[in-house]
Amino acid sequence: MAETEQKTLQGGRTILVVDDEAEIRRGCERILKSEGYRVFLASGGQAGLNLLRRQPGIDLVLVDLKMPGMGGFEFLDRARRIATEIEFVVITAYATIESAVEATKRGAYDFIAKPFTPDTLLHLAKRALERVSLLQEKNRLEAERRQRMLELGTEKSRLRMIIDCMEDGVLVCNAEKMLVLHNPAALKLIRHTPLKAGNYGVSEVITIKALVEMISQVSECRKRISREIILEPASRNQCVLSNTAPVIDPDSRQFLGTITVVRDISEIRRVEDVKARFVSMVAHELRAPLAAVDGYLENMEAGHIKTFDKQQEIIKRSRRRLGALMEMVNDLLGMARIEAGTAAREISSQNIAQIVDAVVFMATPLAEEKNVQINVSLDKNLPAVQADHDDLQRLFSNLVSNAVKYNRKDGSVILRAQADGPYIRISVSDTGIGFLPENREDLFTEFFREKRKETRLVTGTGLGLSIVKQIVDFYHGRIHLESKYGKGSKFTVWLPASA
Repeated sequence: MAETEQKTLQGGRTILVVDDEAEIRRGCERILKSEGYRVFLASGGQAGLNLLRRQPGIDLVLVDLKMPGMGGFEFLDRARRIATEIEFVVITAYATIESAVEATKRGAYDFIAKPFTPDTLLHLAKRALERVSLLQEKNRLEAERRQRMLELGTEKSRLRMIIDCMEDGVLVCNAEKMLVLHNPAALKLIRHTPLKAGNYGVSEVITIKALVEMISQVSECRKRISREIILEPASRNQCVLSNTAPVIDPDSRQFLGTITVVRDISEIRRVEDVKARFVSMVAHELRAPLAAVDGYLENMEAGHIKTFDKQQEIIKRSRRRLGALMEMVNDLLGMARIEAGTAAREISSQNIAQIVDAVVFMATPLAEEKNVQINVSLDKNLPAVQADHDDLQRLFSNLVSNAVKYNRKDGSVILRAQADGPYIRISVSDTGIGFLPENREDLFTEFFREKRKETRLVTGTGLGLSIVKQIVDFYHGRIHLESKYGKGSKFTVWLPASA
């Protein structure tokens, strides 16, 4: 070490001399200060401990083994509890193997026998202080390591929290196709059961064969793949978009594994399907009545229909066709307002009997045309319902009009209403064509209509029952369907009665 560097190192070090002999203390002070060390002196063990408490920067302690009161061994035991980054050197006139071993057990670095030369003292002090430097550096590195581990743990915890809160499923696999990280959303989509702690292969966790093959393919070709996958057999019509990409170390270009993000796109596909059905329905339901009315008017304009009675019949048919179009437009607008949450509602007490009378009155012309009889049975003193008038009228109009339209000639419709605990129960029964059992779950979805020969000539949007369901749900009610194919159906609605 160069002389200037040595002076700098020594000038920053502090040494405490603890000895009951004044000459030894002064001699050590003179020798050590000549080399640039800072020196503190203590005449006994207790005084030395007090200095250690007041001067936290002390690096080395020279302590006499035999002192009155507190001896060197006791001093070592107590001093070690005060200072952890200090080295101790024992000064003794009774140097024996036993005392050296005992001093080492109590934390002493070395010992020096009296009398000693200045060079011996300086050499020992230098070696002890170098050890102090190494100890301090070790402790500094250990503290940094703990801090880095804490930061790493915090970062991993933050990353874990972010991944767990993601709506998309995340699956991270290593190069051996072992699952090393996942979130609850992924398990919900691909497994439906929790995982116990441990290491799992991809095929052990993922029950979807197409997704396992996709991860294997990315591991082999090292290229990103995006694919739509139908989940089976757990979820009916559930579709996910899976994006799997390789993870490559940017420096070594070594393949580390794969990361897969799985997104549930079932709702997107459902909306696209609804849009497709909507376009198909509108194209058919608008074109047919408009073409019929256009044909009627063309015949009248050409003078082919000359009698008054025939003209009146054509006008009635045209109005009926246009009325069906108006009903379809109203259904579409109503559904749009309900789904957008912009439907204006004026909630007040509604008299069910009055609404039922109005609905039956509007359905009577169509019922007479099909020779369907509508029977109404209402309990007396029915409680009111807190709801919007138009909502209730639309609800019962859809049920009654469906019961008439899909009824048989000379059939009947029975409408009943009665109190049922905290609810009013209203049922609409018909003797119509009924529903196919496999279609019952789809009856309340938008634009759904059964494709049967009995429904081919019946106009409609497929929105009626969907609107009914949404209105019933809005008022926290319930709806139940009983149907026998070819024999009729019964819709029962429960609405909360006013207190």
